[in-house]
Amino acid sequence: MSYENTGGAALDYMPYRLGESRIAFRGPKPDLSGNPVVCIGGTETYGKYVADPFPALVAKATRGPCVNLGVMNAGVDVFLAEPSILELARRARLAVVQLPGAQNMSNRYYTVHPRRNDRFTGASQVMKMVFREIDFTEFHFTRHMLGALAARAPERYAVLRTELQQAWVARMKTLIERIGAEKVLLLWFADHAPAGAETPYGLGRDPLFVERAMIEQLRPRVAGVVEAVVSEEALARGTEGMICREMDLPVAQRLFGPAAHADAAAAVAAWIKAHGV
Repeated sequence: MSYENTGGAALDYMPYRLGESRIAFRGPKPDLSGNPVVCIGGTETYGKYVADPFPALVAKATRGPCVNLGVMNAGVDVFLAEPSILELARRARLAVVQLPGAQNMSNRYYTVHPRRNDRFTGASQVMKMVFREIDFTEFHFTRHMLGALAARAPERYAVLRTELQQAWVARMKTLIERIGAEKVLLLWFADHAPAGAETPYGLGRDPLFVERAMIEQLRPRVAGVVEAVVSEEALARGTEGMICREMDLPVAQRLFGPAAHADAAAAVAAWIKAHGV
């Protein structure tokens, strides 16, 4: 597997902001007139270290504007809290919503940073009562915290996992309603297909905790669901074509490369063409 070593330079994401939003989106800043396709999602949508992430490839394939509203490590909360995102999504002709994991959102057990949803900011009294032996001051990120709970208190962790899954479905329904159900296309972008109920005792695979039954609860509420399962060939190519410094390679190896983004773009573009959007 290869990557482009840029030495001291890095990929220029040309960040910009929408209105008064405090979130920097990936540029170049698009023409927001008319009703483009918008892509809402997390790290995969943003496309770190990838020159042409899947929203850019969808634009090329459909010969129409496609706005990348990806936010690194985003959960559902960041999009519900940003009026500029919701406003643009509501007037878009289609809003492609990449399905996020269920760990990066505030819930009755813990809270996350409103814009950096992977940041754990505090445990609720309920959480402290359920996990009395845990010192939550040692955690700064949701994944680290949940991994520790899964290892130290697997049975109680399983209850928390179920709570997160239920909260995820409710939060996703709210996001869909605020955008407009008739224009939402849900995108599963992962290295595996959605599965049935998995063991509740481990973290599992990204998007964390999201099972097929959860997606099926949302299906009747949206225009469609696209499952972009990255091919074995694309996974084998790994970091090939990614643009990063050598010091960033360990991070890049955990992300999807250009070949995976091409798979996702092909699936989304095929749905758009088939439905005449």
